[in-house]
Amino acid sequence: MTKETEELETVVYEKEGAVARVILNRPDKANTQSSQLVWDFDTALRKAERDYDVKVVIIKGNGKGFCAGHVMSGEPGTYPETEEAIERLGSVWRARYELFVWPVLYLWEFPKPTIAQVHGYALGGGSYWALLTDLTVCSDDAWFQMPLVQGLGFPGGQTMVEPWVFMNYKRAAEYLLTSQKLTAHEALDMGLVNHVVPLDQLEAKVEELAEKISRPPLTTLMTAKMGLRRAWEMMGMRLHMQQSADMMTVASSAGDVQGFLDPVYQRRMRGETEDPEGTQRPTYPSQRADEH
Repeated sequence: MTKETEELETVVYEKEGAVARVILNRPDKANTQSSQLVWDFDTALRKAERDYDVKVVIIKGNGKGFCAGHVMSGEPGTYPETEEAIERLGSVWRARYELFVWPVLYLWEFPKPTIAQVHGYALGGGSYWALLTDLTVCSDDAWFQMPLVQGLGFPGGQTMVEPWVFMNYKRAAEYLLTSQKLTAHEALDMGLVNHVVPLDQLEAKVEELAEKISRPPLTTLMTAKMGLRRAWEMMGMRLHMQQSADMMTVASSAGDVQGFLDPVYQRRMRGETEDPEGTQRPTYPSQRADEH
């Protein structure tokens, strides 16, 4: 079977028979979600959607982990959309929708079955790409975390998926409010992922699932997924995910959050709380700024 490969700036797109693979390819930056990666990821998904031969999409990452979330360096040019929005409107609200709401909703609403192949870290926005897919298969070294409440003083991501993927109030609350780090097996026990396998068996397991899913007609797969997705949407998932961006804008402009956030960014830019290699869990400040 012939494999077709296209290399974008930050993503590799592969097509092999009925299976497409979207491979995050910023391994030297822990596959963090720069503006370029967000748009390359979106471009690859749209290519797979338009291709009638593709029935299943696998999402995975090169390097030591899946995705470490949004870029936190603060370097100019990382998110030109937010810089333009601040210059033109004095607010990042519109740009956050453009970068962190609509692309995430597109993954959620993607019409064909998707499988996340997760190894190592799936942090912040990276946990969304790992958990919003239809199936998630991870290696036994994988871990998941949404660090924003404890780490940056934000209420969560721009599209808060946790109430929906956990479907359990107590577990979702602890995970978000304490920035709980979940191991692969804990995620499996909570129903967040479908399978946990040794790292050397991860790719084979995912490919086996993709091949099995791809056997029925494309229309059958898309309508089956539509039925599942609409059940969640009728419960309000899509609307709630959009409201999360509004809450993020309100919270991030509050004085107490700004006081907490500024020294955090300073530490990150000095490299004191960032581990781009993903070899250990990042540490986050536990004190408010005025207590230092």
